[in-house]
Amino acid sequence: MVIYGVYIVNKSGGLIFNLDHNLPKIETEKTFSYPLDINLEYEPKRISVAFGQRDGINVGHHLVGVNGIQVNGAVLEDGRDVREIIESKDSYPLSLKFSRPKMTTNEKIFLASMFYPLFAIASQLSPEPKSSGIEVLEADTFRLHCFQTLTGVKFMIFAENSQPGIDVLLRRIYELYADYVLKNPFYSLEMPIRCELFDTNLQTLLDQVEKGGVGSI
Repeated sequence: MVIYGVYIVNKSGGLIFNLDHNLPKIETEKTFSYPLDINLEYEPKRISVAFGQRDGINVGHHLVGVNGIQVNGAVLEDGRDVREIIESKDSYPLSLKFSRPKMTTNEKIFLASMFYPLFAIASQLSPEPKSSGIEVLEADTFRLHCFQTLTGVKFMIFAENSQPGIDVLLRRIYELYADYVLKNPFYSLEMPIRCELFDTNLQTLLDQVEKGGVGSI
């Protein structure tokens, strides 16, 4: 079983906890001829694909290497300007390595706030009364599993497709939340969770599930 991440959203739709547990690192390296057939966006802190996709390189991917040399922002490790190299015909053929960027904290907060109205809309659209909202959201490469408590706090897990027993794992995480967060006298409800005991026990739980399955907990 592969667990990609855990998110906790408060009853107002704010992200109060997230853990990237086992996100796959996606990197693609290709050799290009002149002129470059993808459009790049040059910024001081990064160079990313703005238009054009090929061979696993997608819009939004960041440039992380040129001819085996690591890219730091818009320059190589040896100090050379990346843009000058890419735009020079004499540099080709050129080997470029791209990587899918990690989400920033602000992006995670934004996505959590977007899930909140979707959950409410799903509850209202249900033909059955008192619908609990979205419990499973399936994509081609992952599933989002959601468990909402009676107080409106949502626990979400991103996992591989066709993983059984995630509902059991969600409730076990809720138990850890109740034991180590809610019983912490320094924690204020609805606020971001900063509790070392919760972090440690959650990590141990996820490692245990990945090794032995849900039946091991």
